[in-house]
Order: sequence, then structure tokens, then C-alpha cells
Amino acid sequence: MPPTLSPLGLRRILFSDPGLQLCMPHILITNDDGIYAEGLRALVTAFAGIGTVSVVAPISERSAAAQSLTLRHPIFCEQVAEREWAIEGTPTDAMIVALHRLFPEPPDLVVSGINRGANLGENVFYSGTVGAAMEATINHIPAMAISLVHRGSGFRYETAGKFARQLGELVIQNRLPDGVLLNVNVPMEWNGGVSFTRQSKKVTRNVLQEGTDPRGRTYFWLNEQQITEGIDPTSDYAAIFKGHISITPLELDRTHELSLNHLSSWAKLLEGPLAR
Repeated sequence: MPPTLSPLGLRRILFSDPGLQLCMPHILITNDDGIYAEGLRALVTAFAGIGTVSVVAPISERSAAAQSLTLRHPIFCEQVAEREWAIEGTPTDAMIVALHRLFPEPPDLVVSGINRGANLGENVFYSGTVGAAMEATINHIPAMAISLVHRGSGFRYETAGKFARQLGELVIQNRLPDGVLLNVNVPMEWNGGVSFTRQSKKVTRNVLQEGTDPRGRTYFWLNEQQITEGIDPTSDYAAIFKGHISITPLELDRTHELSLNHLSSWAKLLEGPLAR
């Protein structure tokens, strides 16, 4: 009996024939650190050879842009290399331009990252890296956000890139539930473990460093202080603290079903003319 091939294995064989490259998966890479960031370049290198790789990303850093849009001025788009476009806008702008203008067919996978620093807990609400993956998911495209957990200097992205490729192959082969993306955090000193985790509750404290400029105006530098006690052992933070890669499935639908059922009884109390 001849050996069977997985869909991904078949794609790899087809990729060796230039005439059949249309059968290969299309991987779209983006980020919020800018198109020339080391983390994005590590992804381009890692995914080379398993499909057609395209890059559409902000021309400069747009960290903490979340899923914001550019509405007050044009979104400029410039092709800077073969299958690479720089966008003067947010990561979400980049995804919208890519999915609705640059590519006639949707990609098979969107990979956002590798972010320079963690995206854990409540940071997923602020992250442009996660925001780009969310925009892809809204458009029914499998997506994952990859972040390298490290502070300071000396970031090394190669391991995170290789892991992203391995996970990406699984996503292409098996897909994800509609409306779900993966938020992946890779500790730079990875011990080989992998945990599927919950998004942590807020375990940081906002720190505002106050100062005064030469004109006497007050300003603040925003930072955060990490709390290491009382961490949910099933959370993303707990996985990182024990040296594991954290993979958190995030759902777009933020409706809280229990509250929807419980609070629906308020409708009768709120209907009718408003009290004076």
C-alpha cells in the first residue's frame, strides 16, 4: 500500500514544481513594529519554502495601536520589495489594504509578529500585533499573533520563528474554529514546554512617571509594574513563568452569555416612556 501524504506534505511536493506553485499555501506576514523589524524578518525567513510568503506591514512602529483605523488622512501603500508592501497606517490598516485590495484571493494564514516583547493578559486589548490578527480573523482567515517575551536588549528571534512555522503548518493543515485566533508568547529562554492557556486577568500595575517640560507643562511616561503573586496556574503568565510557550485561543465574540440571559429581565423595566 503506498504511503499517504498529509495535505501539507503534498503542498511541499507541489512547491518543488514551479508550474504548480498555485497549489501552495499563501502566508501573509504583518506586525506592529514596522516592516523592517527583526521579528518580522525572522518570520519571513522561517516560513520560506512552505508556501508563497507576502508581507504587508506598517512602514514604521505602531505599537499599542490595538485594532485602530486611519480615518482622517489617506493610507499610503508602497511596494518596497517583491511581494512586500509598506503601509503608512496601523497594523489593522495594513490588513484591510492587503485583504481588500492587494490580493484577489484571501491568504491561507496570517502571522502577525514577532512582537518585540510580550502580549500577555490585558495587553491583548492594546496590542497592534494582536489587532492585526483579529482583523484577519474577522475576515474568516486563520491567524496567529507571535510575541517574544523579553525585556531590554539582545532579542533573539530565531527560535520563535521556527516555532511559528511549526505551529503555522498545523493551522494550515487543520485550520481554526471560525472567529478564533491564537495569541502565542514565546519566552526567549524557552525550556521546550508548551501550554495552551487562558488569557490572564490583569496582573500588572500602571506606573506613571511624572515630569515637567521646559515650558512648565506636566507630562507622564506610562509603564507597568508586574505582580507575581496570585497568578492563575492555567493562565498565559503562569506558562511563561515556568518557561513554557503560551498559546491562548482568543475569541472575537465578546458577548457574555450568562449576563445576556440574566440581564434580559431588565428589558421590561427599561421599556416604555423615559422617566422625567
